Amino acid sequence: MQKQTILAVDLGGTKVLLGEVDHAGHVLTREKVASDVSSQAAATQLLLNQIEHYFKQHDTSHIQAIALDVVGRVNSATGVWEEIDPADPHPIALSQQVQDRFHLPCFIGNDVMVGTIAENLLGIGTVTKNFIYLAIGTGIAGRIVLNGQLVNGPDYDAGEFGHMVVDQTSTVQCVCGRYGCVEPLASGLGMSDRTHELYPQYMGKTQLQITPGQRIGTETLFAAYDAGDPLAKRVVDQALLGLANLIMNLTRALNPEAVRLGGGVTTGGWLVAHLQPLLKPLTMRFVREGVKNTALEPNSVALQGCGLYGFERLEGSEQHG
Repeated sequence: MQKQTILAVDLGGTKVLLGEVDHAGHVLTREKVASDVSSQAAATQLLLNQIEHYFKQHDTSHIQAIALDVVGRVNSATGVWEEIDPADPHPIALSQQVQDRFHLPCFIGNDVMVGTIAENLLGIGTVTKNFIYLAIGTGIAGRIVLNGQLVNGPDYDAGEFGHMVVDQTSTVQCVCGRYGCVEPLASGLGMSDRTHELYPQYMGKTQLQITPGQRIGTETLFAAYDAGDPLAKRVVDQALLGLANLIMNLTRALNPEAVRLGGGVTTGGWLVAHLQPLLKPLTMRFVREGVKNTALEPNSVALQGCGLYGFERLEGSEQHG
């Protein structure tokens, strides 16, 4: 007898992942294509096309539902993808479009939300039901799990930790309009932007090769930091302090037993290792399971979380608020 599966679809900034996931969170198939998030309409058409392609290429008789995770704000209850850009919302009834086209139940959620579901069901959530999941990549966002319940908020806008101010003297303006938010200081894109901005002050002093308009990877910045490069040290030290303050502020507000980090900037463990000396022991004394990278496999976690979310919704067992 074939296993029942959910077709999980993960829309990222650079790629779309599709795969069938079983009830235990195992990813049984996997496909990848380049993404298009230039607009919600373009992304929606791409998702529909790729799901159709998958159905044509595979035996899909055991698929029970389709679950999608997307960037931006998502009303999971109504299945409406509300926005990518809060300043320019274009709500799309994404669940309904998928259901009408493929005649299967469809559930949608935010990408960080499904990552947190995977962490809750397969990761640190098997040890404690009170933790923070923090995704540090192109941007910064996260979710809180309290007493086993993932907090989304009434408007599905909880967890936007990247827009918490960590430096009130900063002159760096965030897309939200405020100054000193952690995202433009400590995300992958933020560190790259800061390096470009400060480069004129370090010409002749830095060994970093700066090309206008070209993003500087954090692996490059971290290697330059270790080599003592003054520009890399200024950018990365500011990022580390911002992230440490964010984690300590959240710890004081929420009393988690664990903090788990995910996202591309955390790959390899350099970031979390350099964060540890900045986390004050008195503040962190109740975080018994520590601040660590997720133990889940980074290339599978989104599909796992998306698939498990689909089963939760299908069975009416989700624990979100």
